[in-house]
Amino acid sequence: MKPVDIGNLLEHPEVQRATSPISESVKGRRAFKPPVCRVFESKFTKVVPVEKFHFDIDPEAQRQLPDIINNKVQVVVGVDQPSDAEAKAYRRPRRIGIVFSGGPAPGGHNVIAGLYDAAKRANPENRIFGFLVGPDGILENEYVELSDELVDAYRNLGGFTMIKTGRTKIDTPKKMALAKETILGLALDGVVIVGGDDSNTNAAFLAQALFADKVQIIGVPKTIDGDIQVRDAHGNVLCAMSFGFHSAARAFAQAISNLSNDSSSDIKYWHFCRVMGRVASHLALEVALQTHANLTLIGEDLADYVDTQRLEKSKKEKTTDYTAYGMTLRHLSRVICESIVRRAAVGKNYGVAVIPEGILEFINEIEVFIIKLNTIIAQYNATHDKDFHTSLPLLSQKLDYLGHLVRDTPIGLAPNVWNARDDELFNDLPEFFQEGLLTERDNHGNFQFSQVPTEKVLLDLVKDYLKILRDQGKYKIGIHADYYAKILKKAGLQPEYYGPILFRDYGQSEYLLVKEGIISLRTLKNALVQGGAMDAEGTIPPAIEKIFNQSVPKFKTQSHFYGYDGRGTDPTKFDCTYTYNLGLTVFSLIANGATGQMAAIRNLEHGFEHWEPMGVPIAPLMRLEERKGRLTLVLEKSVVDVNSPAFLVVKAFRENWLAATPSSDQYRRPGPIRLHSDREEDRPITLMLNAIGQKIDG
Repeated sequence: MKPVDIGNLLEHPEVQRATSPISESVKGRRAFKPPVCRVFESKFTKVVPVEKFHFDIDPEAQRQLPDIINNKVQVVVGVDQPSDAEAKAYRRPRRIGIVFSGGPAPGGHNVIAGLYDAAKRANPENRIFGFLVGPDGILENEYVELSDELVDAYRNLGGFTMIKTGRTKIDTPKKMALAKETILGLALDGVVIVGGDDSNTNAAFLAQALFADKVQIIGVPKTIDGDIQVRDAHGNVLCAMSFGFHSAARAFAQAISNLSNDSSSDIKYWHFCRVMGRVASHLALEVALQTHANLTLIGEDLADYVDTQRLEKSKKEKTTDYTAYGMTLRHLSRVICESIVRRAAVGKNYGVAVIPEGILEFINEIEVFIIKLNTIIAQYNATHDKDFHTSLPLLSQKLDYLGHLVRDTPIGLAPNVWNARDDELFNDLPEFFQEGLLTERDNHGNFQFSQVPTEKVLLDLVKDYLKILRDQGKYKIGIHADYYAKILKKAGLQPEYYGPILFRDYGQSEYLLVKEGIISLRTLKNALVQGGAMDAEGTIPPAIEKIFNQSVPKFKTQSHFYGYDGRGTDPTKFDCTYTYNLGLTVFSLIANGATGQMAAIRNLEHGFEHWEPMGVPIAPLMRLEERKGRLTLVLEKSVVDVNSPAFLVVKAFRENWLAATPSSDQYRRPGPIRLHSDREEDRPITLMLNAIGQKIDG
């Protein structure tokens, strides 16, 4: 081939278009204009307090947040003809700061875009400042003033790239003083904190600290885990889901659906997919609905598990078996094995399993270890004024320290927190799992489940038990009856003659299972000899040996973790619309004097035409929770309700989706995330099912 002039090649318009970092997809996303709630079609908005929503207030929240604890829910309403005073107050020039806090979630850029557009529409002189790299930007006075060019570059795009994010918390008097210095120095009228439960907790304390200075603080609910769901004391849903959840779930579902296609094509792998969700299993539940994976574990479903077989056994023995209450690692591995064995019996020695990353928190024995180790680590740090992990970097050093606690409990630690039985059980765990349980806690003192290969912990137990079942002849691959007949006839053998000798269910099932006693070529030969099909000196017919070999399962697995890819995906149409309207809501709250409120949209579960923008008071939502060994006020997380319609639907379909029958698998293909499609989902399936359930119950 003749050498190409690289200069001319690079200058060609089509080459430049094809190699541009700005793809056609990005251009389309930037141009997309999310629909706005009806109230935002008015020239002005105001907020109206609503008395019908009530909260059970924690006394500690009452004590620490006196100026915002009695805030009411405020509904945003549209106003086309305000009074002169109202119009003047709404349009007065404002300086507003915004910060991302915690991990990214799809849609964050549209919160900024909605706030920016609303502010500039109210008054072009309004100025919006983005604090850089999370709360550190507030503490260090690092910011950028937002412009049309900067905001337009990130509309409808994933990530928090515009101003970056960080995990620093404003949780000490010194940090609070630095934050106030920056905020007052910039003469800000309001600050918007976009984050999860801890970040909105920070928003409440910042609102209290700046209340006298008349600086308004507004939070925005962000977390892909979906564990910010706000209800009042009577169960009225005020915020059904944090933003980013739908996009992350769809990204995970698309990838896991691809694995379903691969698994059912190659028919030799079980794919174990761990999805984010440290405390709650909302993502796993949504992924189950999106993909119809063969097996989905929901942590909350395991929390109240009771082993009735153990109870019956102990009742007969006139004893009490306390291990029957609560799911154990061993029993959970048995549940997984049962699914694998049942699918193999109908010729499906493959499948897809979805596991939430926080599943171990719902296993009693592991939860006890985590609680005890959290206490021990917090006590060590407080007593020695050193970091446990820095002081004891090696696993052996940590194990020695735990062993020392059995013999000598240090001052400040309750007696018997770590006893001889704890030490014995812990030392029986695989080394990688010991390291996982002793891994460094996050900034809030929480165990970092994402750092532990949960699926590996379970798979080691699953593989061990499957080997036992295989040796017992209970784990076998079913052989299709027609295939068996074809192979034998081709070899000149009579299927009807050999069938009863080889199979436990010959003539009764579409898929045939080799008898439990036939587990090797030696036992196969014995069965043939005893059945009169061959003499002891003969050799097994190759066709029979082939059938036997195909009945012996080879358990092959692939493990996958879905987390950071979902956090960084481009948002769905739902999240683009949701977050843009949240940004508009934020400005309405600030323009109307609100502080200590979380921007929210009610009726997300009922479809866009029913959406109702509002501000929800943060302080009444806070509860005392143990963090780093002490009780701290935080925003309460929401876990999966096992009585919710969404969970009950998944539970009802478990058998269908396991597909442990000769019929086809029930895998669902959710498709890619699209903005420009009339077939795109308008909300998460979990929300839709819960809304339908509410209508039926109503």
